[in-house]
Amino acid sequence: MSLTISSATEYVVGGDDGWKLGVKYDDWVKDRQFLVGDTLVFKYKSGAHNVYKVTGDEFKSCTVPSNNSLGSFTGNDTIKLATAGTKWYICGISGHCNGGMKLKITVLDGAPAPAPSAASTLFAKATGFHVLLGMIFAIAAVIMV
Repeated sequence: MSLTISSATEYVVGGDDGWKLGVKYDDWVKDRQFLVGDTLVFKYKSGAHNVYKVTGDEFKSCTVPSNNSLGSFTGNDTIKLATAGTKWYICGISGHCNGGMKLKITVLDGAPAPAPSAASTLFAKATGFHVLLGMIFAIAAVIMV
């Protein structure tokens, strides 16, 4: 039995710069680890940019999907990372993707488990017999007091 505590992280894409031209998103990504359950937030001036989740081929060629329902346009777009794997996002405004407004991330399945503490290791190794023995000693101690 082991206890794993994890919490989702919210990432503002581009940090303080947000989602705009002139940001090096490859540099922004390299120091981050994305996990299933985390959230990306694309912040930008509404109407000036947008966000499309695309395929790897669309990412390479900066091709905007023909289905507009795949895009986000609010200026504060939140995307929950629900599955592991490579994810690609681009700005669909003409010239913006080719100008660098594209993001490629790898989402991992889960957080590495923390190293077990001494107490959790003892608890994990306890058998039914050990638990019963502990209860007997506890009851005996209460009776003797």
